[in-house]
Amino acid sequence: MTRYIIRRLLGMIPLLLGVSFMVFALLNLVPGSPTDQFEFNPNIKPSDLERIRENLGLNAPWYQRYFIWLGNALQGDLGISFRNYVPVWTTIKSALPNTLVLSLAALLISIVFAIPVGVLSAVKRNSVFDRVTNIFATGFYSMPSIWLGMLMIILFSVKFQQWGLPSMPVSGVKDLRGGGDIWDRIVHLVMPAMTLALVSVAGWTRYIRSQMLEVVRQDYMRTADAKGLTKRVTIQRHAFKNAVLPLVTLIGLDIPNLFGGALIVENVFGYRGIGQVTIEALQSNDYSVAMATVMMLAFLTVLGNLIADVLYGVLDPRVRYD
Repeated sequence: MTRYIIRRLLGMIPLLLGVSFMVFALLNLVPGSPTDQFEFNPNIKPSDLERIRENLGLNAPWYQRYFIWLGNALQGDLGISFRNYVPVWTTIKSALPNTLVLSLAALLISIVFAIPVGVLSAVKRNSVFDRVTNIFATGFYSMPSIWLGMLMIILFSVKFQQWGLPSMPVSGVKDLRGGGDIWDRIVHLVMPAMTLALVSVAGWTRYIRSQMLEVVRQDYMRTADAKGLTKRVTIQRHAFKNAVLPLVTLIGLDIPNLFGGALIVENVFGYRGIGQVTIEALQSNDYSVAMATVMMLAFLTVLGNLIADVLYGVLDPRVRYD
């Protein structure tokens, strides 16, 4: 196992280098520049604009700037934001905790709802509960997060307020009028977290259901029934334990998807996190911030794959990594 982990960690290095090169090339080859904001300012002369480009290091070819960026990044220097001229790490540090809270809350909601609903749907196969669950799972899984978020704002914020019911806040991390306590942050977190989690709940529910239906057809399940064990015992001790193991891999692969989904959800709800910072950086051609956030997502993706594979080998004694 140790040798396998070391090999995977070493394999991450060329993979992340390749991703960083492609992302840097795409950001720099698309139309636009960080100095576009100054081009239509009548108070800035062409010579001033050229001096700004030189000070920002934008006069060099993009591939030379990539190696400069890479060398600085390996030393822990992510550069300066071209948008507000503060260190990139300062920008990320102020937004990262909000994204972590949002993603972890969505992950917990997904686990808490998906596992019991998926198991119960398999146990009550072809029942009314199973059919209704499949309908809702298919609907939420196929619904874009941006559309789902808008529907939740219309229902739980706008309509609830019109109906005289307690309404949810539309946007923000906390109430700017003196809010900021734990309860205020939880209230602002509910709708973004539910929007981000519902897609995972829908997918995981159907996955657990299919795994449970496959497990209950195995020979050892018929043996357990022949021994006189109750259905509850066979489901809890045998079926559920074996059916839930593949979910570990699915959760590991979905962790980066939660952070990726935050790119959309945070902007729908005005939730100040890495997603909103990334969109603002892309809109303003802020290469330094965009590179840092995209590479963070790439690192989480490969790390999630590694964690899922390792946990699967730990939980299932039949799996061995040479």
